[in-house]
Amino acid sequence: MNTIFVKMAAHSLRISADWNTLEGLAAQFLPVLKRKEEDVDIQLTVLPGYGTVFQNFDVQVGKEPNKITFKRADYLIESSPDYTSATIQVHDQLALKHALMNFYSSFIVYHNWGLLIHSSCAIQNGRAHIFAGHSGAGKSTAARLSEPRALLSDEATIVKIAADGMVVFDSPFRSELQSTYQQPAPLAGIQLLHQSERNRLERMGGPDALVALMDKVFYWNDDPAETHRIMGLLRNLVEKVPVYELYFRKDPTFWELIS
Repeated sequence: MNTIFVKMAAHSLRISADWNTLEGLAAQFLPVLKRKEEDVDIQLTVLPGYGTVFQNFDVQVGKEPNKITFKRADYLIESSPDYTSATIQVHDQLALKHALMNFYSSFIVYHNWGLLIHSSCAIQNGRAHIFAGHSGAGKSTAARLSEPRALLSDEATIVKIAADGMVVFDSPFRSELQSTYQQPAPLAGIQLLHQSERNRLERMGGPDALVALMDKVFYWNDDPAETHRIMGLLRNLVEKVPVYELYFRKDPTFWELIS
């Protein structure tokens, strides 16, 4: 086993794994901390050789007094109840990415820190604009069309939700495009994507926005207490940040509506 220390948003992680797995982690979850951290937020052990290739997104959640498990065909997470330590067994790199998304989403929700939202995010004048939607809605398309604006994410956006404001962090959970902006940025707005022949932007009311964002959160735990936390975080988010439905053409002109 070898160990590296990495930074994910505002949290430090100690990750132990074999060297080949660590090389992949170091490439994906930068920046690697230059010195060892005595106090870390999360401790992980990553083990290869589990299960089969990806089959579907169905995750089975199990709970015991001192352990929570998340099981999918290609990964198994065994976590402490507060998500500060876990062992993650994976089949391949895709399984590792999805397992870490699952675990980190659970960690930030449990600690009422924030949400991991299925979206891309671009920076305009130092402020973050999220483009949310499911696969095929146009998140990566909107990210590409946003160039030369800097990008914080193209698949999953990390949002800190606090009383003094909403902040978006550089996300290591990526699909195709690399980050071009490593600093946290205040969140200016959220756009729910619809591809269209004509650009149009419509602001949503708070209750509608909350409902529309519920299934955009990366999360698989159906515990009522955890669902309550998600609802509270989303309520705080939509009260402080405008949410729009963005109908957009596949060209950069939609930025004229949100800039």
